[in-house]
Amino acid sequence: MTRLKNKVAIITGGNSGIGKGIAKHFLAEGAQVVIFGRNQQSLDQAKEELGDPLLVVQGDVTNTQHLENLYKQTLLQYGQCDILVANAGVGERIHIDNATEENFDRMVDSNYRGTFFTVRHALTYLNPRASIILIASCGATITLKRHSIYASTKAAIVKLAKSFAYDLADRSIRVNSISPGYVKTPIFDERLRSDPGYLSRREANIPLKRIGTPQDIANAALFLASDESSYITGIDLLVDGGYSASFPEPT
Repeated sequence: MTRLKNKVAIITGGNSGIGKGIAKHFLAEGAQVVIFGRNQQSLDQAKEELGDPLLVVQGDVTNTQHLENLYKQTLLQYGQCDILVANAGVGERIHIDNATEENFDRMVDSNYRGTFFTVRHALTYLNPRASIILIASCGATITLKRHSIYASTKAAIVKLAKSFAYDLADRSIRVNSISPGYVKTPIFDERLRSDPGYLSRREANIPLKRIGTPQDIANAALFLASDESSYITGIDLLVDGGYSASFPEPT
């Protein structure tokens, strides 16, 4: 498949989970891919697993100098940037009674501020008619206990996508967000190790009766990155197996 032939895609947080799934799918569709992440070891593992043409750049989305280096390295290697997937972020389940300034700052800095400046610093380097995809969460539209900080940062990302879409329409740059539901990632697997019944409880509350996979999110990202969605901007695409439609979940 070559729906992204001759396209260059940058994926933040592309070294694991959803981001790595998107990188794998984009490579299979003919894109040249750049993944950006904090952990050099997982970046190296991703490069070994995914193969070429893949550029890995280490850095943190909370550091604007790292972001500038990401875009400069991309142009040096490939000469262009057509697709940006702002996927990097952190999540913590914490009740407001126990929340600290450190919890708040970490999630706001990575999820909200990091996403904002990932896009802001890309603008000098993005081609006209580029596609920007922000990874949010179904938590932006539903309400769960112990998610007040995380969910509010993801709701902000949905709004950023809509605002950016309006701001950048005159450059023909499209901006959309994807809101995944429960997805089988390393973070999800960690939860299963401590709570073996977690999977069956979650699946019982999802209308399609299964947990999502990184491939499910990658399929949505491919559509929004490709010319097939050339008349779509400013939307939030829920990819959650119907979970948010059936909310609140049964007790």
